[in-house]
Amino acid sequence: MAMSGVKLTNECQNTYQAIQKDKKFRYAIFKIADGEICLDKTGDRANTYEQFLDDLQVKDGENDDCRYAVYDYDYVQQAEGTEASYRSKLFLMSWCPDSAKIKKKMIYSSSFDTLKKAFVGVHKVIQSNGVDELEQSYIEGILKSTDRK
Repeated sequence: MAMSGVKLTNECQNTYQAIQKDKKFRYAIFKIADGEICLDKTGDRANTYEQFLDDLQVKDGENDDCRYAVYDYDYVQQAEGTEASYRSKLFLMSWCPDSAKIKKKMIYSSSFDTLKKAFVGVHKVIQSNGVDELEQSYIEGILKSTDRK
């Protein structure tokens, strides 16, 4: 199996720790540039999910581009006959829209393992290839499905 040989910058790892341990950011977005995975941008704790989607869905010239993201997602889990409980889950996402260039998609999908290995403690890994797989209700559904009932 050929590894893509894409390395992770220290800044990525530090930013992940800042989200996971210190709750410093709501999310971080990463991109592949010059043969390495580097930090693209971070989102404040107060940022909305809509702002996240704006930051994630970027263009590469005329084409849609790919990105990775880590998001610290808060939600309420309401089970019948119980008090509502507040949950927080960290998800790692690979956003590779079908409309992106083939070469881009190949690089991003082959390098995703690097992030999966590096970002220890992520609750859920999500691969999204269409905007329907970015919708908040879809993502929340995936996260809730991992809860112990």
